[in-house]
Amino acid sequence: MKYMNVYDFDGTIYNGDSSVRFYLFALRRHPALVRFFPMQLFGICGYLRKKFGKTKMKECFFSFLQGVDAERLAEEFWEQNYAGIQQWYLDRKEPEDVVISASPEFLLLPICRRLGIRHLIASRVDPQTGRFTGKNCYGREKAFRLQTEMGVCRVDGFYSDSVSDLPLAELADHAWLIRKGVIQRWNV
Repeated sequence: MKYMNVYDFDGTIYNGDSSVRFYLFALRRHPALVRFFPMQLFGICGYLRKKFGKTKMKECFFSFLQGVDAERLAEEFWEQNYAGIQQWYLDRKEPEDVVISASPEFLLLPICRRLGIRHLIASRVDPQTGRFTGKNCYGREKAFRLQTEMGVCRVDGFYSDSVSDLPLAELADHAWLIRKGVIQRWNV
C-alpha cells in the first residue's frame, strides 16, 4: 500500500485563488477579454439564483479562455507568480506528494512541474473553450478521483484551507487546516 501526503492547492500550497489571479493576469495582457464579461456575469448570477450549479458557473467564468493561448499564458503566469507558493510547503515537499484541486489541470501543470510534483489531480477544463471535460474536482469528487487515479493508497497527511475538503480529510491518518499560512490540526 502506498503512503502519501495530499495537498489542496489554492489557499493551501498557493497563497490565493490561482484561477482568479490567472484571469486578472490574462486581462492585464489582453484587455479585449472584457468581451467575455457578460457571459461571466450570467454565470455568477445563474449560480447565485440557483438556476444551475458550480460547474456551469465556472464554465461561464472560463469562457475567456477562447480569447487567449491559455497553456502558454499559464507558463508565463507561473513565471511571475511562483512567489505565491507557501514556504511551509517548500520546506516539506516530497516527490510523491499529490496535489488535488478544483482549479483547471492545464493551469496547475506548469507549477507542479516546476515544484517537482508528479501527481496532479485537478478539474479537466478545455484550455481552448473553458468547458469542463469531466466533473469539477470539488468536495466528494476529490476523494473519488484520488481513489480512482491513485489506486489503493493510504493518505498519511492531508492539508487544506477549506472544510469542503472534509471527504479527503476523513481518508487521512492526519488532517491539517491551513489558515493564513498557519498549520492547525483538523479534528475530523
